[in-house]
Amino acid sequence: MVNAAEVKKHNNKDDCWVIVHGKVYDVTEFLPSHPGGQKVILKFAGKDATKRFEPIHPPDTLDKYLPKDKHIGILEASPASAKTNAPKKKQPAEQKKAKSLPPPPPPPADDDDDEEEEDEDEIRRQQFEANKPPLSQMYNLLDFEHIASKVMSKTGWAYYSSGADDEISLRENHRAFHRIWFKPRILVDVKNVDFSTTMLGTKTAMPFYVTATALGKLGHPEGETVLTRAAAKHDIIQMIPTLASCSFDEIVNAADGKQTQWLQLYVNSDKSITKSIIEHAEKRGIKGLFITVDAPQLGRREKDMRSKYEEDAADVQDESGEIDRSQGAARAISSFIDPSLSWKDIPWFQSVTKMPIILKGVQRGEDAVLAAEHGVQGIVISNHGGRQLEFARSSIEVLVEVQQALKAKGLQGKLEIYIDGGIRRATDIIKAVCLGATGVGIGRPFLYAMSSYGEAGVSRAFQLLKDEFEMNMRLLGANTIADLNESLLDIRSLDSHHAVPNDVLSDRVYEPMISPAFKGKL
Repeated sequence: MVNAAEVKKHNNKDDCWVIVHGKVYDVTEFLPSHPGGQKVILKFAGKDATKRFEPIHPPDTLDKYLPKDKHIGILEASPASAKTNAPKKKQPAEQKKAKSLPPPPPPPADDDDDEEEEDEDEIRRQQFEANKPPLSQMYNLLDFEHIASKVMSKTGWAYYSSGADDEISLRENHRAFHRIWFKPRILVDVKNVDFSTTMLGTKTAMPFYVTATALGKLGHPEGETVLTRAAAKHDIIQMIPTLASCSFDEIVNAADGKQTQWLQLYVNSDKSITKSIIEHAEKRGIKGLFITVDAPQLGRREKDMRSKYEEDAADVQDESGEIDRSQGAARAISSFIDPSLSWKDIPWFQSVTKMPIILKGVQRGEDAVLAAEHGVQGIVISNHGGRQLEFARSSIEVLVEVQQALKAKGLQGKLEIYIDGGIRRATDIIKAVCLGATGVGIGRPFLYAMSSYGEAGVSRAFQLLKDEFEMNMRLLGANTIADLNESLLDIRSLDSHHAVPNDVLSDRVYEPMISPAFKGKL
């Protein structure tokens, strides 16, 4: 047992202890390598960091990432702290040395630098929370985004909503669907409509899945497990993210034992770590390995970065350069990703797992051909939600190019093809399926539903898509997924990047980029 008074003595960069979930850790040697900078940790030197740690780290992070000799012990509980500092039950996890594991995600912002501003933000958030409309008034996915923009913390909203640079690709992902028009059939008996399908050998209720999104606890204290439970109720597949707030095992343990889960993998520079992650996932019953291939480093997301800058600015009186303001949460948590990943690594992945391998982040027809020739089971056409390379084309546009490239090489049908990015309506899903997609990934809308209304919100979001899908299948004259094909579409305007209809709901909830704020009152 460690006394709180003793912990307080270790409160500087040369001797730094912190308390997390009632356990005391020596993080002195880790300070220089922390991706968020030393200042983030030093704010809690000799103190309890649980409040800032909890929303953005899996609970087993420090147990995994710090050597055992840095685990000082259990905090001696006082009557006041016994309840709040009780250690949580640790989930099973692979134990590795700190130097070889990816660094834990840093807090995306310093929330103590300007306490008055934080208090005002929290008061504002609570006012919106208390007065938000009932869940029954959420009629589409964009409604959830509107509510989330009001009830989420500034830090959480900035992280979830941000895109690369000027956010052109972020918005184009959604708008591209508006350049595709339907050619419905009439006088078709559509009394019975079935939109269930099979993805990677698993039957599922609808051709979409919950795609991987990081840091779920920024939106809800239970994080990604909220999505897991809702997905189980609706027979929807969930992709587990590498950078989840919950541990991998927590998310798998939250499943109902029958539902299908996939794993999104950022490849670590240390192949032994990647191998252990893959092997552990396979043992836990994961049915698909989605390797992210579009992120040798994470892109510039200026809303996220500016959120961090504003928090730091209140505490910094000079430009000494001691604090790195160049990164938000997104770039800071990605330092372990292997930038040397290439086609030569595909055989290695195939040698270490029997799970289907899908390459996530394909953005051109030639690479889809290479994926087929390398023998992977599928691809996800994706520009990372518009969060990586600015002016990367929308997935729905690239889908047409990919199908043409595969057909030209006689490889059509050799891959399952998925897309993600910008999907907000069942009509978007239908358009993708008509163009040959096996299914689509949806991420942000479910985070917004979770952040606004918890598990009930996510469940309603699923149901809204199902209701829209059934209606649109009937209006198109289609009974099953097999009836959806390109003959139902007019895609002549798809690759014309101008003159699209205004999307009032999307434009209303979109938060424009901002310019730097002046200091003081003007």
